[in-house]
Amino acid sequence: MSDAIHTNRGAPLPSSTADATTAIERLARAIGPPLLFGLRMWASVCLALYLAFWLELDNAYWAGTSAALVCQPHLGASMRKGWFRMIGTVVGAVVIVLMTAAFPQDRFGFLLSLALWGAACALVATLLRNFAAYAAALAGYTAAIIASDELGATGGTSGLAFTFAVYRVSEIWLGIVCAAIVLAGTDFGAAPRRLAKLFADLSAELASRFSVTIGNRGPGFLGTQVLRRALARRAIALDPVIDEALGESSRLRYHSPVLQAAVQGTVAALAAWRTVAVRLARLSQSAAQQQGLAVLQCLPPTLRSEPPPGDPSPWIDDPLALRRVYAGAISRLMTMPAASPSLRLLADQTARMLAGLCHVLDGQALLLDDPHRHRPRRRFAFHVADWLPAGIGAIRAFVAIVVMEVFWIVSQWPSGALAITWTAITVILFAPRIDAAPQGTSSFIIGNTVAAMCAAVILFAILPQVSTFVGFSLVLGAYLVPIGALMAQPWQVMIFTPMAANIVPLLAPANQMTYDTSAFYNLALSLVAGSAVGALSFRLLPPPSAAWRTRRLLAMSLRDLRRLTTDPSARCREDWEDRMHARLIAVPDSADPLERAHLVAAYSVGIAMIRLRRRAGPLGVGHELEMAFTAFAQEGGTAATVGLMALDRRLAALPGSSARPAVMRMRARLLVICDAFGQHHVYFDAGASR
Repeated sequence: MSDAIHTNRGAPLPSSTADATTAIERLARAIGPPLLFGLRMWASVCLALYLAFWLELDNAYWAGTSAALVCQPHLGASMRKGWFRMIGTVVGAVVIVLMTAAFPQDRFGFLLSLALWGAACALVATLLRNFAAYAAALAGYTAAIIASDELGATGGTSGLAFTFAVYRVSEIWLGIVCAAIVLAGTDFGAAPRRLAKLFADLSAELASRFSVTIGNRGPGFLGTQVLRRALARRAIALDPVIDEALGESSRLRYHSPVLQAAVQGTVAALAAWRTVAVRLARLSQSAAQQQGLAVLQCLPPTLRSEPPPGDPSPWIDDPLALRRVYAGAISRLMTMPAASPSLRLLADQTARMLAGLCHVLDGQALLLDDPHRHRPRRRFAFHVADWLPAGIGAIRAFVAIVVMEVFWIVSQWPSGALAITWTAITVILFAPRIDAAPQGTSSFIIGNTVAAMCAAVILFAILPQVSTFVGFSLVLGAYLVPIGALMAQPWQVMIFTPMAANIVPLLAPANQMTYDTSAFYNLALSLVAGSAVGALSFRLLPPPSAAWRTRRLLAMSLRDLRRLTTDPSARCREDWEDRMHARLIAVPDSADPLERAHLVAAYSVGIAMIRLRRRAGPLGVGHELEMAFTAFAQEGGTAATVGLMALDRRLAALPGSSARPAVMRMRARLLVICDAFGQHHVYFDAGASR
């Protein structure tokens, strides 16, 4: 019998049972994290409400609302959002107090200044990114929230602006702190490791694909174009993940320029790869193989061999050791003898590609807690890619808020002040989401409407049967946990987010609950009507189309490139890199890949122009270079190419030019510009002042 039992225990499960077990495990892995997030949100809201009731705050529901809004599926995003929500709340509260003091008995001036402040916040929110944009938006509608308390049903400003501001800031900060306690106590966070893995995967594939290109072992130029564009999208998508990592670590926040340099390093590496691919495509097959082999001899063995699609383990296991290997390769490439400008170009651009990856390895060392991390040598300047979309968003916010203010005055609607608040929230919150705003505002209205219907059921059918805070918490949990789990999914986030965030202000829980149907329906109507007016404003004054914005970015980049040739104050390489990086990030996702390639080409040409001008004077060819640059500014890239090739012949005729590294390097940079002008001649010839 014992042998039979032992045999049965060792027997494999039937295939149907094994399949069912596997399916259950997959289901648990799929629904586990979202469900856990829903539980965390519920706990955060309940803790915030309990403490607000215990402290007898004026409107305790703002604490619960803030806790729900701060909660994000990732710990770093929640902490970062909480910090910026604190900042935005204080700024909005200070502004509304000053506004009340400036217009104590002037309703017209007060309402006009409120609309102007909302427009200013929409402008700044569109110019900034990630949670910094959220703080700017919050400053706008925090002022509107406090203004609605102050204006009440009649519209006359009271002398209680400071009191209201203190109460709202206290309630909102309490909700933020409660959410931070719950989230930090139940989620240890993994954003730095996740970011390091993303950097490693991206950089390993970039290095591997580049080695295939330089060795002429893979697809031609058109094939590598597709790869580079896909990698560029992945590099730009790192920006919000960096923000999450900064939220989890104060050390990372202090060294945030290292991570910014890492992202720009990937962009520089991609631009160098593009330049190398263009040059190889213009050479004959034998010359491309010969020069590529010469460059390969200077590369590390891992890049000389036939690599797999990119092994990320060295980028995670010991990034500083890999950095030392790449630094040695850079030194060999920069001192490598070159018999032709083409070979010099390939060597220098390969060194530039490796230098960009070294910035990524610095970021990896920082993320992986290496004490010998490298610090960047400069701070990064803030550049606005395009002011016009932000200006349109500001005008839209001003008009929408003014229209709702006028409607409130004319109709004498008791809840009109709340409708102004929700209009301001909608137009300011969605202003930075230029492409997603029309669809997002529609989803926002649906979410608010469903939340209002659910709140009506809970408030009038369920809560009257509940008399304790524990019972109220259980009712709230039955709603928040599944909605929070759905909110953590990528599907229809803009429907479930307002459903989770706005249920608490709709219920308006208090120590002594009241069930006033008229007050509730006025509140719900103000929420839906304000959201609808905000959504309608995006239809009547729509954001600029993605194609139109892309054309503007290309035109402004070309204008700035021509300015490099004429304006001495615009000849700083770091400033040019920061400016073009901002433009690359601002390119819409739906932009044509060729348009992105135009920007990357302009990025490389600008750097080459700046470096050429520094070398031209000592070599005595400054006049010829300026003539070629003037031709570019006035007639375009095709005309400039003639002058640049004449300058190349002048440099080649200098005594001992082939043995002078400075001359050969200058000729290589001329090739960079001429190759870009030839490949993108339609773009570089556009808009010339002939």
